[in-house]
Amino acid sequence: MDTQQNTALMRALAEVPGPLPARGVIHIAIPHTERFTVVGNHLAQHTALSATALGVAVRIQSLPRGTEVGVKALASRFPEGEKLIAAALRELEAHGYLQRTVVRLPNGRIATRTVYCNHPEALLHPRAAPTPQLPPASRQPRTQAQQAQAPVPVPVPDPAPTALPDPAPTPLPVPGPLSAPLPVPEPPTQPATEPTARLVPPPTAPKAPPRPLPRPRELTPELRRTAAALLTDLRRHTHELTLTEDAVERLTPAMAAWLEREAHPDAIRHALTTDLPQPVNHPAQFVRHRLTALLPPPLPGAQETTPVRAALIIPMQNCDGCERGFRARTPGLCRACRTNHEQTAA
Repeated sequence: MDTQQNTALMRALAEVPGPLPARGVIHIAIPHTERFTVVGNHLAQHTALSATALGVAVRIQSLPRGTEVGVKALASRFPEGEKLIAAALRELEAHGYLQRTVVRLPNGRIATRTVYCNHPEALLHPRAAPTPQLPPASRQPRTQAQQAQAPVPVPVPDPAPTALPDPAPTPLPVPGPLSAPLPVPEPPTQPATEPTARLVPPPTAPKAPPRPLPRPRELTPELRRTAAALLTDLRRHTHELTLTEDAVERLTPAMAAWLEREAHPDAIRHALTTDLPQPVNHPAQFVRHRLTALLPPPLPGAQETTPVRAALIIPMQNCDGCERGFRARTPGLCRACRTNHEQTAA
């Protein structure tokens, strides 16, 4: 069965003026009269936003005010899951299109207020109001015939002044039909304020390179054999850490670094198999991360653990006169016996 073609689209393509490009997109622009949304090229051609974020932004921009645009509400309308929708909303927040704040309602409940801006760059660089100008025909000098046919303006009395609630600015003089337009003062332009630095980097920020795998100072055949056996034996303790031969070969130097630092095999198994995420989608990458992030420091040597100065201990001695115990470096008399002996001798 032949593929059906859209004949209406082919007729519209035949009516496109000008030569058609040999490749690329060809636009058939039909003016909208109802149910349309104006989307700027700054959003439609954004180089940092994903396709999901662009679709979510256009969807939010086309909805009326007060429509729920939470993650669950948008996920019910799109085939993408809640994770992709939440990531798209975070992208829009990072680039200034969306702002979500938690507010307390008058009844005491907590709600999320979502503010969407269709052109956030215009908020940072406001444009000055254009100066109104008269059409070119009004600035040309009139001929005598045109002045004779022109109606004579009839003065109209000013209406009675009414009380205004707020003081109005001083009105400018109204120009006559032949006078030049008066310049309108432009509003003072404020310097564009730089956006505050984000404490949390956006999802599109470049990530730091991963840390290299630890390696031992010398990978001996015995150390390699023991490290490979420990990696292969992990599946006996948890089936979620079943590694392939290539993964064991890549991770053997990192395991050897642990063994070189005198880590006990039971301690290594406990560090690798405790608090596993559910599920473990990539066992090799998970083991690589823990071998790198939880690497213990080398054990200190005997000289590093020896105290700098040994404590001075004076031994106990028995007094030769009263047989009482006292501390002294050499045997002899205690203080009381020495005092009595000196007084007797004197």
